Amino acid sequence: MELNFTGRVAIVTGAGGGLGREHALALAKRGAKVLVNDMDRGDGQPSPAQKVVDEIVAAGGEAIAFSCSVTDFPQVQAMVQKAQDTWGRVDVLINNAGILRDQSFAKMELDDFRLVLDVHLMGAVNCTKAVWPLMSAQKYGRVVMTTSSSGLFGNFGQANYGAAKMALVGLMQTLSIEGAKSDIRVNCLAPTAATQMTEGLLPPAMLELLKPEAVTPAMLVLAHESAPNRTILNAGAGTFAASHITMTQGLHLGLGDDVPERLAEQLAAITDRAGDKVPGSGSEQGTNEITQATAALQR
Repeated sequence: MELNFTGRVAIVTGAGGGLGREHALALAKRGAKVLVNDMDRGDGQPSPAQKVVDEIVAAGGEAIAFSCSVTDFPQVQAMVQKAQDTWGRVDVLINNAGILRDQSFAKMELDDFRLVLDVHLMGAVNCTKAVWPLMSAQKYGRVVMTTSSSGLFGNFGQANYGAAKMALVGLMQTLSIEGAKSDIRVNCLAPTAATQMTEGLLPPAMLELLKPEAVTPAMLVLAHESAPNRTILNAGAGTFAASHITMTQGLHLGLGDDVPERLAEQLAAITDRAGDKVPGSGSEQGTNEITQATAALQR
């Protein structure tokens, strides 16, 4: 099956370089009309977004640029309106914009913590909020959040980045449920790629493997009309995997003064992943707890 985007309209944030640029180019190559978003550097030169638009147009595609910060909701609304005014709809949103302010938590300034949260988390919230009414009205939408292994599994010096990236998974979990009735599918991409954000952190041989274009196939799968819903795809160096938030079967210990001690004694059994599952929603935790408690009462 060819992943074709003919007739689709996509917005890609942070697309002036790195991963976002590759995403925008790939969507355009496969037929999408693309609004390329990034910050304007203010140096009087063509914006990074416009340079990518020029590449797309030179290759025979259709694209427009819109320079703004994803943290500015009125500007984000104007960006979405421009896409709608130009092409009549918005089918795909790739929330890719991001920054780094790495530092160990002990040394990290709270302003840098807030800034990273604002760009990654609130930037994605702003963009998704702006397209949501359009996607709901047309009964179609594909939203891709860019999470990270730093959020899913942790990484030294990235408490702010990791917190923001894991928050996007939580956002995806709920929006994928709320959007299902309107065929709005929401997924997460966890990329490993060499970009401006990682420059100087990795040896040359590894940088060659971690080209941004090696991640983009996963984005295309998550953005296509055949996309899954509520999926976390990991991608890097041409390798693809999936991450899941699971829940173990657990044990019912009841109530009583000695429960803390018994919980400590049984912790290994409770955290044993044999037979764990991926809950369909948060309510399944409560269902599991009540089911086990009710069964214990009937013994």
